[in-house]
Amino acid sequence: MPDPILLLVDDDPETLASLASALERRFGADYRVLTERSPTSALARLEQACERGEDVALVVAHLWAPEMTGLDLLARVHDLCPRASRCVLVSYGDGPAYQHVRRAFVLGQLDTYLLKPWGDPEERLYPVVSEILGSWARSVRPRVALLHIVGERWAPRSHEMRDLLERSSFPYRFYSHDSDEGQRLLRDVGHAGGLPAVIFGDRCLTDPTNLEIARMLGVKTEPEGGLYDVVVVGAGPSGLATAVYAAADGLRTLVVERQVVGGQAGTSSMIRNYLGFPRGISGAELAARAHEQAISLGVEFLLIREITGLAARGPERIVTLAETIDVSTRTVVIATGVSYNRLEIDGLDGLLGKGVFYGAATAEAPAFAGRHVFVIGAGNSAGQGAVHLARYAASVTLLMRGASPTMSDYLARQIERASNIQVRLNTELLRVHGRRRLEAVEVNDTLRGTAESLPGSALFVFVGAGPHTSWLEKVVQRDAQGHILTGRHVVRGAGGLPRWDEDREPYVLETSLPGVFAAGDVRHNSPRGVAAAVADGAIAIRSVREYLGH
Repeated sequence: MPDPILLLVDDDPETLASLASALERRFGADYRVLTERSPTSALARLEQACERGEDVALVVAHLWAPEMTGLDLLARVHDLCPRASRCVLVSYGDGPAYQHVRRAFVLGQLDTYLLKPWGDPEERLYPVVSEILGSWARSVRPRVALLHIVGERWAPRSHEMRDLLERSSFPYRFYSHDSDEGQRLLRDVGHAGGLPAVIFGDRCLTDPTNLEIARMLGVKTEPEGGLYDVVVVGAGPSGLATAVYAAADGLRTLVVERQVVGGQAGTSSMIRNYLGFPRGISGAELAARAHEQAISLGVEFLLIREITGLAARGPERIVTLAETIDVSTRTVVIATGVSYNRLEIDGLDGLLGKGVFYGAATAEAPAFAGRHVFVIGAGNSAGQGAVHLARYAASVTLLMRGASPTMSDYLARQIERASNIQVRLNTELLRVHGRRRLEAVEVNDTLRGTAESLPGSALFVFVGAGPHTSWLEKVVQRDAQGHILTGRHVVRGAGGLPRWDEDREPYVLETSLPGVFAAGDVRHNSPRGVAAAVADGAIAIRSVREYLGH
């Protein structure tokens, strides 16, 4: 297979030659840099490439190209090569170009832009193109697998493993146990036991727990010990932000996460409304960057570790891990977020992992290429999941109980533009059908009062998220849904259980147990979204500082 194509289109021969030369120097070893003077010849070149099955990674077109504008050309490019990234080239001082480029961004017709002349290519040209090509490669090219799983495709445990590894961005490959490749792998390692089998190098584990997989991969699962200044429970956006701000302030910080970094946000295929990422960023990548940032500041992480208890012991707070390991700390920040609750729908539990999934769109989407799938939900997570699934599935039907979506406007517009996404409002799920795996969903139109059965291969649930704080019963005050009360919401005096007996008001985000704070979606009355969760992390550490100073 020939190298992927970078196609440059500009009627100015000097600009074209200069841009091609710059990109050839940096990317020529892995990509073919091709040039065309006119949009018509560029489209003809792309049609030939598509007929030969060649990959087109990026098309860069000058805005005011002859025959048609660069934006019109890029719209045609999307029809020919849906996965190709698109960039428009704009001249400095071109005032009229602004409104055209802005409108193209709003309509999703453009991934980025470049200004010419670009000066030193190291300053903007190379960073922008590197980011685009990196994103393209992650979404299109298969990763070199370091870990191999052989198991039953539709077994719930196989799905759990795929989801965990996908969210951790660990390169793996799954093989069905009855496939030729799967059988060969099992023979090569001499495995004749139960499934799933997890293979890493010359080691093979039989139906391992997540903790056993983590230890095999060298993930740190035991604390260093001693007294910590802050223990952060949870490694979603709020927990990661808390850890970064704590370590930056010189506090000895430990993060304990029962799964992998990222939390619910880590399952988002693309976050477009987080400050500083104009081309968007996946939840897993954002979490990976924050994780790396925290480690660079000295934060200690324990992953795949459950916390079973929290108590006060004099001035210290004791966090108890599974296997009865106690960790001593001066303060605790609970940032466990929320996760999807099981829906009480006839037939749903029996098909979990067999076509029914809670979240998990990024992990399972490729398996449903060319099939018909459903998404339940009206918020950002559902919208992001639907858009991601639409890249693979023949059709995506978004089922919403309400009369309108509650997702961000940019997502709603993106869904409107997608030709293979259908939105059904005022629709509730009644039951699901299927013997070995999902075959159909039965829905009810709440306005008309009519029910119908819709054939499909997968159902992704993005509703019913709630906090899992049962381990904190009688430890901190919670509301009726299990969210933790903090700050001014903590009930003082005899009316609150557990009681707040301090002679001061709780600090911002402090719970009813002094020295224990809550941040992000797990706390009562918290605003939703990644940015709000990160802000909570900063506020929590400010309150931790106040508490320690007091």
